[in-house]
Amino acid sequence: MISGARLAWLQLRRQKGRFAVAIAGVAFAVILMFMQFGFQDALFNSAVNVHMRLKGDLFFFHPHYNVLAFPSQFPRVRLYQALAFDGVESVTPVYTGTVPWKNPETGRTRDIFILGIDPVADAFDLPEVNAQVRLTREPDVVLFDEYSRPEFGPIVSLFKDGKEVTTEARNRRVTVGGLFKMGTSFGVDGTIYTSDLNYLRINPHMTLGKPGIGIVRLKPGADPKAVQAAMRAHLPQDVKIVTKQEMIDHEVGYWATATPIGFVFTFGVIMGLVVGMIIVYQILFADISDHLEEYATLKAMGYTNRYLAAVVLFESSILGLAGFFPGVALCERLYVVTKKATMLPMAIEPVRASQVLVLTLVMCWASALIAVRKLRSADPADVF
Repeated sequence: MISGARLAWLQLRRQKGRFAVAIAGVAFAVILMFMQFGFQDALFNSAVNVHMRLKGDLFFFHPHYNVLAFPSQFPRVRLYQALAFDGVESVTPVYTGTVPWKNPETGRTRDIFILGIDPVADAFDLPEVNAQVRLTREPDVVLFDEYSRPEFGPIVSLFKDGKEVTTEARNRRVTVGGLFKMGTSFGVDGTIYTSDLNYLRINPHMTLGKPGIGIVRLKPGADPKAVQAAMRAHLPQDVKIVTKQEMIDHEVGYWATATPIGFVFTFGVIMGLVVGMIIVYQILFADISDHLEEYATLKAMGYTNRYLAAVVLFESSILGLAGFFPGVALCERLYVVTKKATMLPMAIEPVRASQVLVLTLVMCWASALIAVRKLRSADPADVF
């Protein structure tokens, strides 16, 4: 008795043209799913670029804070009051906002995200920034994210050529003292990093008494949840106090649920599954139709409907696996092109690849279960 898996392989291999078309169809569905997941992951990962690098245990925000791209401020005095709580080691205000950045080549302006942090504070976990942060002590000196969009000008190439790079931020002349690598997001096209005093020089309408983020570092052994509960109970309601994970979850949750972007990407994955199901179903249905007499003969020889259904399921599994790996290979190239064009963090992670593989197999199996109904018409009486 020939195994169902071997019979499925022999049937698929017999018509190489149809087999190749089926593989291409599955690979196309895999690419669709990977691209949608890739953009979604890039959105969520890039949205917390800054959050992940802030060195703290608890964080202060304005109660109506939504996302980093839309800055809000809270009273800095709340940070000083936080020092009175048991377990608190230090506090650091972080000043955030967007300022018009002039392209030094074209003269056009575009809003760029700005971070202002006291150079003495050990608050930002990015080696390139920490190695150059002393430069921001000089008036009007900023560090520029070299992964920023090219619309901000040829800052990186000019700097690497050894030229002095000066331009304007909110009509104030600034000098690029160094570069760092962080990346863009769907809400931030570029970033500059500087001191809190330089932040104030660029934004004279602002005040150091109104930071956008407050960092609270706790002493070793202190319980963040306990300190958070104590602060929430005693500090005024004009400040939101969250842990680092809560801060990250809030940012990701906003983009996933409060904007249409999360729905669009999820819908794209569903469409990829539907397209793949239709392609695989058509291939399997055509194969069953072409071999209907053979299936009827197998029934007459004593093979059960379960065995025949297993053959179709094996065919769908082979198609899923045969289309998945070419799809992954093509997606790796597409991710490289997309990352270069958008500066978004695009990469095929093992966990995500496993999820897409499972979805691909489920897609193929669902198509097989629909197509297998055709086997009911394989009647031995029609053959003999």
